[in-house]
Amino acid sequence: MSTSPRTARTTALLALLLAVMFSLVSTPTSTAAPQAAAATSTTFRNPLNTGPDPYLTYFNGSYYMTTTQGGSIRMWRSPSLATLLASDPVTVWTDTDNSRNKNIWAAEFYRFDNRWYLYYTADDGVDDHHRVHVLESDADSPTGPYHFKSALIPPNHTDDFAIDPSVFTHNGKLYLGYSGINAYQHNGLNIAPLSNPYTVSGNAVAIDAAGGCAEVREGPEFLHRNGRTWMTYSACDTGKPDYQLWMLSLADGADPLVPANWRQRSGAVFARNDAVGVYGPGHHAFFKSPDGTQDWMVYHAKTTSQYTYTDRTSRAQRISWNADGSPNLGTPLAMGATQNLPSGDPGSGNHWINDDGRSSGDGTLAYSGSWNSGTGCAAQCFWGDDHWSDKAGNTATFTFTGTRIALLSVRDTGNGIAAISVDGGTETRVDLYGAIRTGETVHYVSPKLAPGRHSLRVRVTGEHSTQSTGSFVSVDRAEVYTD
Repeated sequence: MSTSPRTARTTALLALLLAVMFSLVSTPTSTAAPQAAAATSTTFRNPLNTGPDPYLTYFNGSYYMTTTQGGSIRMWRSPSLATLLASDPVTVWTDTDNSRNKNIWAAEFYRFDNRWYLYYTADDGVDDHHRVHVLESDADSPTGPYHFKSALIPPNHTDDFAIDPSVFTHNGKLYLGYSGINAYQHNGLNIAPLSNPYTVSGNAVAIDAAGGCAEVREGPEFLHRNGRTWMTYSACDTGKPDYQLWMLSLADGADPLVPANWRQRSGAVFARNDAVGVYGPGHHAFFKSPDGTQDWMVYHAKTTSQYTYTDRTSRAQRISWNADGSPNLGTPLAMGATQNLPSGDPGSGNHWINDDGRSSGDGTLAYSGSWNSGTGCAAQCFWGDDHWSDKAGNTATFTFTGTRIALLSVRDTGNGIAAISVDGGTETRVDLYGAIRTGETVHYVSPKLAPGRHSLRVRVTGEHSTQSTGSFVSVDRAEVYTD
């Protein structure tokens, strides 16, 4: 997981044009014409999850995903990448041991011999007491149940800070990569041998990796292809907009425990994309498409250039391979960019509704009262526009066919409280205030609904928290789910 040294961590290119464009609504009170229910979609939009430090794999017909949650390890499961955000998590691990049941970060899970091993870091409430641990499943399922197996502590680092575990196989042997204290950084890259998935069998070695800034080398991940093992890792402090990925590689046959065998790639391989509002992309993992033909990456990034540990959301995009055999991670895409799903993904009925009434499926939007609208939010908004109002009683009503709806919009220092209701039911008060302005923030995900036609109303209350300077409610993107 990403962190500034010795500091505990706290918990948007514009969207790609679709093949068919819908006419713009002429005024804020207009409503887009109803459309037939969307057929199965082969596309998706980020985010996949509102947490940081993602890990994701596909197994037996489902994607499984973890992100850092703090006091437990929770896992999301879905048959399509497009529906992960709307899936309900399962808690797969909590701990009563006070030495390792706090600040649980950066879980990853791997399958060995029909059992799953879940690696993570945790502490007793003191950041420098973070250590790496591993759980073992009782059955052949990523969701467990799990039991505690062991701590993973190299003999030469018996009392040292350690986070961000990852495992890899090279030359038929298993190794642990992690970030921790070494001669180069407080959060530096280390590799230790494993005799099995839960036993460290020798001293860790430190890797002197480049990174464009001095403070952090963390979150190592590994790919093997084209005669080399490729280690990509995060550099800089995750609170910075310049958090980014760098890369080392190791030739087949070379010993991973000899630091000089790792060859440094010059420059960042995945970094901020200001033009589309993506900052601090990092802490990543790799996964295969369901049919095994494509390589993908999951990572977290932010929609603000300010220094903050908040607003790190998890996203995915496809990677490719360079002519020299190295992985090409590409450039971070805008938060709401429409991407093709991984090959073999069954797809979903997902579609979007924009604040101006356009929709990629069966969705409409109607406003009551006077709303402001414009494109001033640029890359921070879906399609570069949004609507906003601070007049109590004004409403925005989405009508859609589906089973769940998520609302994403700007969070800002002048935002207030919205009252949200589904199908005329009880209102839920949602505070859209944020100490730092961020775009396409997930503010609300509805309960699971019966298949069919539904409405969701956003009402401006005119109220705000004591921290906020105003009562504005922003309307930007709705993501509709039909599965």
